[in-house]
Amino acid sequence: MVPKFGLLFLLAAATALAEFGDPPARVARLNYETGPVSFRPGSIEDWTPAVPNYPLTAGDHLWTDLGGQAELHVGSTAIRMNQQTALSFLNLDDRTVQLSLTQGTIHLRIRNLREDEVFEVDTPNASLSLLRPGEYRIQTDGDSAVSTVALPGGEVEVTAGGTAFPVHARQSARIAGVDGRTYDLVDLPPPDAFDRWCQDRDRREEQVQSVRYVPRDVIGYEDLDQYGTWRNLPPYGWVWTPTTVVAGWAPYRYGHWVWVSPWGWTWVDDAPWGFAPFHYGRWAYADGVWVWAPGRVVERPVYAPALVAFVGGPRFSLSVSVGGGGGVAWFPLGPGEVYRPAYHVSDTYVRNVNITHVNVTNVNVTNVRYVNQNVQGAVTAVPQQAFVSTRPVGQVATVVPAREAAQAQVVGTTAAVSPRPESIVRRPPTVAAVSRPPTQVLQRPVAVRTTPPPPPVSFRAQQQALQSNPGQPLDANTMGNLRGTAGASPNAPALSHSYPRQRNHRPGAAASDSPGTRGPGCDSATASTAQRPAAGCATSPAGESAATSPNSHRARSSGCNSAA
Repeated sequence: MVPKFGLLFLLAAATALAEFGDPPARVARLNYETGPVSFRPGSIEDWTPAVPNYPLTAGDHLWTDLGGQAELHVGSTAIRMNQQTALSFLNLDDRTVQLSLTQGTIHLRIRNLREDEVFEVDTPNASLSLLRPGEYRIQTDGDSAVSTVALPGGEVEVTAGGTAFPVHARQSARIAGVDGRTYDLVDLPPPDAFDRWCQDRDRREEQVQSVRYVPRDVIGYEDLDQYGTWRNLPPYGWVWTPTTVVAGWAPYRYGHWVWVSPWGWTWVDDAPWGFAPFHYGRWAYADGVWVWAPGRVVERPVYAPALVAFVGGPRFSLSVSVGGGGGVAWFPLGPGEVYRPAYHVSDTYVRNVNITHVNVTNVNVTNVRYVNQNVQGAVTAVPQQAFVSTRPVGQVATVVPAREAAQAQVVGTTAAVSPRPESIVRRPPTVAAVSRPPTQVLQRPVAVRTTPPPPPVSFRAQQQALQSNPGQPLDANTMGNLRGTAGASPNAPALSHSYPRQRNHRPGAAASDSPGTRGPGCDSATASTAQRPAAGCATSPAGESAATSPNSHRARSSGCNSAA
């Protein structure tokens, strides 16, 4: 359990991160897929087969084609996609998860939701605010303009056509129409094959024992039991060791590098367990094996793109060992060694990303002796061309001899190499046509309650600026200037605002069970949901409410005067 003072520190730190414009402390991870699943990062226009362990963030898209299913995690929250489902992230930061669902079915298991957090799913005809931990099944058919939300547990506030109404546990709501919207509240339907698959996945997570050693918000915790073992190893505390690895294995050797904004060069591991141990904690070499030391348990750990140190310097040359033309070399950071990001962050962020993971008491340490730099086989090198083109490292890597590695100078926590368009996501050398959503699904607008941030700047618009400072991601000001110069992104989602457009707190705490009557607050952008009985934009039949008629409630809306 986290001490109260520690929790208060972390919450204060999270607030400070947001104020300083630091990158989000969390991402989404695609941890399971079966059948055809496709992915498109927000900064490019091409679809590619989805890659497990790729970190997803605001602007990214996923599509499960016929016969496909996928599972993602955002911290402890599981997001599962049925076949023929189009999902994207409108926003993903420390306080908000906002999903766009333009077609298909998703199931969400939310284990923890703080009072200041927003979890919103937007469909073509309704915006759904998920208010409590629980289970949620959401389905939308954009062609017929019908959305359905079913709650085995939890609570939702639905905003559609100017009307806001609650859906409680053990209820299901069907919202129909785009202009003249109607809704029905009915009992839960019986589970189908997708529901049963989701239940099986939930049971698997409930049985995970690794939560004794890492919090559920360490993304990837759910795979550690199956692929490794825990032991108490002084002075590191509880450490985890993978059960099966190839001869000569070392951390950050079997996977590839990609460029993910705003973090920059990011490691994507090949192993099915390869997320948590490469984005949290540190690696140590003990008793002839590599062990992962997650550090002390904290409430909200901070994601890092890769916890490594890159090496170079005048006494270290890779031109011979990697075939000429120069190369890139790195090794895993060890316990107690400071990770200082190359991307733009505040001092608060530097402390938070370090102190919450390992027992680092001074993040301003200089002249560090890096323990793993001297471990035989720890330093991996690849040709620069292979690095920037997302080549599998294990196929082209050179293991740097310990004597040469010891002479190398640590040059930072990123490679001083400019990304190219092919650096964004790895594309298999030979692959059949990549499935992608139908055009009408891609162009379908969704109703939003929370205004999302602007879509990502296209990579091509960033490329020239990135070349001027190799390996350094662009700061927020530069991105803003590029967005203004380049104009609207061709991949920008189509949005329509659904009242209320903004809120001052999480809805539902003082919400009425009735949508209410039309009032002067219809066009207000700041009205909170606690006021909606007096400010709702649509009326239900007189005297009828979800509370008094839970299985047959119907309301009709003529829409709200909101801007698109």
